[in-house]
Amino acid sequence: MRRSTVALLAGIVFLAGTLPAYAYVDPGTGSMLVQLLTGGVAGALVLARLYWRRLKDRISGKASASSTPHEEQPTRQ
Repeated sequence: MRRSTVALLAGIVFLAGTLPAYAYVDPGTGSMLVQLLTGGVAGALVLARLYWRRLKDRISGKASASSTPHEEQPTRQ
């Protein structure tokens, strides 16, 4: 709780001390930023989908399936 309070206060001081930039962001730059954000979110979702089981096991505290030895299948002769 204390760390988040310090971070919040530091953010307020930082934002309060800035001067106006008088800058212009054209529509092409804004569109590129939206695409970057959308692509990052989509990539994170795909990555989470690929590693969902490992992520779920780690959150629940179970050992991951890859760390347990696999049972050997008997061979036919």
